[in-house]
Amino acid sequence: MASMIDRYLLRYFLAVIDQGNFSRAAASCNVSQPTLSAGIAKLEASLGRQLFTRSNRRVALTEAGARLVARARRIEAEFLQAEREAGAARAAGRLRLGILSSTPTRWTADFVAALPRDAGEVELVEGRERELIDRLTRGRIDAALTIVRGNPRFAARLLFEEPYLLALSAAHPLSARELLAAEELVDEPMIVRRQCELLGETSRHFTARGVRPFFPARTTSDDRARALVAAGLGITVAPASFGGEGVVMRPLAEFDHRREIGLLASDAALLAHPLLERLADGVVAPAP
Repeated sequence: MASMIDRYLLRYFLAVIDQGNFSRAAASCNVSQPTLSAGIAKLEASLGRQLFTRSNRRVALTEAGARLVARARRIEAEFLQAEREAGAARAAGRLRLGILSSTPTRWTADFVAALPRDAGEVELVEGRERELIDRLTRGRIDAALTIVRGNPRFAARLLFEEPYLLALSAAHPLSARELLAAEELVDEPMIVRRQCELLGETSRHFTARGVRPFFPARTTSDDRARALVAAGLGITVAPASFGGEGVVMRPLAEFDHRREIGLLASDAALLAHPLLERLADGVVAPAP
């Protein structure tokens, strides 16, 4: 089967099973829903069998689909094992470290600046949470500084927990307030942090309260977003660690989201790596 069917088609198939529907499966595979649907149709055509029955409420396996599940999981597991072994052979003496794009640059910069000369090769790979999880799963990175959500596939070391707050310029008239409500911000321009894990939740929070702000800037760089907030171009919602010179962080009423930051690795022994210990020591939780 492995020589006849492209691996990505089996991954699409397993994603639909694991996620329960096509839209979540597409998101987990980082493709659009039409792309995933076309892949499933191609797989069904290759096998000459329908694998799913579809209705408005749910997706269910056909008898042929149920027979395929165990084989597909076995093939995917063998692929992942081969990739991990190949990655280990290529990266002997090298630490491949994923860095969540919404963590402060200063953490990574301080880590790099303190590396001893005999540390060996360190490869930094920046990405969003989902991208880092995918790379960890495929053995393309060894560990990641990212959000910890209790994924049983990975060993984890929790470093700290932080809330999402409202970031304002230190010169903003509202910066002295201890708590701000969305309704008070109706006329405030907002900076869009495109890589934010809570972008959807943030948008829904403001929209539900009748706040539809002007967006003077959209950026994937938190360093740029922070500079624009400090300069007074707009406000934004961000983790507490986003704060810095010229920026104050204030609680947003009825917005109680938090995230746990830590280290993830496919091998628990790797969490004791001296360089990961050094990184962990330099990741400082923001002041409450």
